[in-house]
Formats: sequence, C-alpha cells, structure tokens
Amino acid sequence: MRILLFGNPSMWHSNLAKGLRERGHEVRLISERYGWRQFPVDDICLERRTDINGKLSFVDYLRKTLPILWHCKGYDIVQLSHPMFLSLRGCHMKPFYNFIRRNNGKIVMCSVGEDFHILDQILNKNILRYSEQRVGNEIMENDNVHYVRDIYLHDSAANYCKYVAKDCDAIAAVLYEYWVCYNNVYPEKLHFFPLPVVMENKGSQDFSVGEKVRLFIGLQKDRMNIKGTDIMLKAAQDIVRDYPDKAILQVAENVPYAEYEQMLTNADVLLDQLYSYTPAMNALLAMSKGIVAVTGGEPENYKIIGEGTLRPIVNVYPTYESVYEELKKLVLHKEVIPELKRQSVEYVRKHHDYHKVAQQYEDFYKKLLAENIVH
Repeated sequence: MRILLFGNPSMWHSNLAKGLRERGHEVRLISERYGWRQFPVDDICLERRTDINGKLSFVDYLRKTLPILWHCKGYDIVQLSHPMFLSLRGCHMKPFYNFIRRNNGKIVMCSVGEDFHILDQILNKNILRYSEQRVGNEIMENDNVHYVRDIYLHDSAANYCKYVAKDCDAIAAVLYEYWVCYNNVYPEKLHFFPLPVVMENKGSQDFSVGEKVRLFIGLQKDRMNIKGTDIMLKAAQDIVRDYPDKAILQVAENVPYAEYEQMLTNADVLLDQLYSYTPAMNALLAMSKGIVAVTGGEPENYKIIGEGTLRPIVNVYPTYESVYEELKKLVLHKEVIPELKRQSVEYVRKHHDYHKVAQQYEDFYKKLLAENIVH
C-alpha cells in the first residue's frame, strides 16, 4: 500500500511509519518539529515560522505547503493525526482537506488531541470524571484551556472539525479518553489502536533501585497548568524535601526530544499527565525503558487495551494529595519498584510494540480499502 501520514505528535507517526515500512509499505510522513521539542523528521518537514508577524508567517507557510501538497496524490490511505493537520486556521483548512480527499483513497482521521467533538463531549456531556478541561463538575479556568476552547468551540475550526469527522472514512482513537468521546458521536466509524513504541533492544534489563529513588519530570513551561505538571512538580519537590535521604528529583524544562530522552534514561520514576486516564507517548517511552510511570492508569485503560493481569502504572487522581501519597508509598517502600519496572516493560512490549501496532493498522487499512464507500 501507499500510505501518507500527516503530523507526528510525540513521535507517534514516526514509530508507526517505521513499522509499516518494515512490513513492505510505501510510507510518506509529513510533519513539523513542534517548536523547541525538535522531534526528528524522517521525511518531509513542514513548519510554520514564529519569528515573523502573522501575515508574513501565513504567506511563507503557504509558499512551502502548496508545492508539497501537489505531490500528495495517489495514496491508498491518508491518515491525519488531527483534523487540523496543518498549522492553519479552520477557515483556511477546508480547501487543503478537500484536495487530499479528491486525490487519494481512504481518509483516516485520528483522535490524538482536543478538537470540537472532544471538547463538546467533555464540557457539555460530562463524559469523563476528570480531564484537562473539567474535573468533576468544576470547569477548569486558565489561559491555556480558554485558548483551546476559543479555537475549537467558537472559531471556524469548530465547523471544519465537524466537517472532517463527518466526511472521513474512519476515525482512529489512540487513548481511551478520545475513544469514549467519539463513541458518542460516530460509533460506526470509530476504531481503537494502541500507541506504537519502538522498544530498545536490550537483553536482560536491570530493574534495581539505588540508595535514593530517582524521580523525573519534564516541564513544558507554557503548558504546565493544562498538563497538571505544576501540581505534580510541587508534590515531587515536597517529597524530596520531606524525605531527602530517600528521593532525588531531576527536572527537564523545555528540552529538545533527543536531550530529553537521554536525561530520562537514568530515572526510576516518571511523573506525567495528571489529568489522563491512560499513559500517553511520554509515559510509554519511559515504561519501555523500565521506568515506573506515575500518570493515568484507570480501569478503563486496562479494559480497552485488553490487559487483565499487569498493573504497572501508578494511577493518580488530579490532586496534589493523590500525587504526594503515591510518591510517598514508592520512596518509603522502594522494594516494590523493581517489579513495577519489570511489568512496565512487559506491558509496553505486549500492547504497544510498533511491530504489533503496525500490523493492526495494516489489517485495518486492508479492510477499509475493501469497502465500497461512495462519496
């Protein structure tokens, strides 16, 4: 098959492309480096400049985008990491989507982040117990969440996102949270796929713990309150303050991906994504290295992934007290950590290994191409 992938948040599409290519498919990946994160780009890099004013940035981006799109024709499958697969406002996106729709086979829209339907389900249907946007009956109020709402609920992006979700051939959700939201809207189109992770080629791994438990947290300085890392950081700092002989903390702030991954290697415990039900790419990367993830590990996650035995994730609720108490258990009873490390590696290998996930997508694509859907 000829497959075109748009977007690469947290290396997700890079890992999938690697697996699909190894299975003999022709894959083109068009993505950005995502600012300071500097994710590696293994095919075509399409990035919007931020060092010039808005109009010039828009013109420059179009100048780079249009020639690339003319080569994005004749693919069996086009998979979009998000309805907004280019760095454009909703009012400018529709012509690009329609061009891709007309000139290719099946369109798969992935749900890997917030869009109109996700926000509508969370804010108006209260479908999740907690999220970045809402905890119980309390709507979150900060500049970041307001910015997201302004874009996807009130801007032209709202209508555009609804248009793509209705028009595409299938919707692929990669986390339980996204799956449950779209299951209320387009259940007939919806499919769930685990996130793909490239496992390290190690023999027997060392799951031991040193004299002090090494805690690690990565900060996106401009998004700390939306990810909950402000709360997690405070809890980790207080654990080190209260138990200085049992724990140490390393903080990575706005670090490029390659440097971040290197820093992460020495950790015992990663703190990530306070408002999540499920481990996302950052947590799964850590788990694949034998690092315990303190993040979302709700029963819904284990059910949708089909795991009945392993329980490697230290599940926390979106409160300072929950994070502090779970970290306290780990540093005071560090004898439990080696087994959690071992289960973490087994869990990722069992459910998220990129070879297995690529085969799942391949089977799905073949079935999709066999269907006769007229547009």
